[in-house]
Amino acid sequence: MIETNNSGIVFPEVINNFRVYNDANRIMGTTAEVNIAELQAMTAAVSGAGILGEYNTSVVGMFQSMSQEIPFRMIDRDFFTMLNTGEQSKVVLRSSVQQRNRETGGTISTSAMRFVFRGHPTAAKFGTVKIGDLMNASITLELTYLLAEIDGETMLELDKLNSVYKVAGKDLLKDIMKQC
Repeated sequence: MIETNNSGIVFPEVINNFRVYNDANRIMGTTAEVNIAELQAMTAAVSGAGILGEYNTSVVGMFQSMSQEIPFRMIDRDFFTMLNTGEQSKVVLRSSVQQRNRETGGTISTSAMRFVFRGHPTAAKFGTVKIGDLMNASITLELTYLLAEIDGETMLELDKLNSVYKVAGKDLLKDIMKQC
């Protein structure tokens, strides 16, 4: 997707670097790759008079279960602090997106991208123990909160427990919450 910023037309190229933080803002022992949780809307089949057959419609603000796997190269103290099922864990992923500006002859710049996840642990893989190798452990969180920002601007905020669903600055539940 090509975007326009104050200095011209830019398009994102790669994640230049990233770090993962826990609630205490410390870097966690993650691996070189984190797969971001998938949003899948809850749907309902619509059929009836005036409709040729049926179609599925997404229910605004309603999403199926979301899980986020947090990989660890090695098990450490942060790993075990995330196993408390009585508390939500908070994980922040900060990355730098490298982009190229076509109007300035291909000048490279960067923008900040941040994801915030909150949820309860539902699975823990302790990985393997092998001389001279990584453990490749992971914790899976059942997410109740997801935030995505680009350069400090909120692009998505979903808070299942507090009925918040905002996309690109628009509160999609505003009217619905007034009506209930």
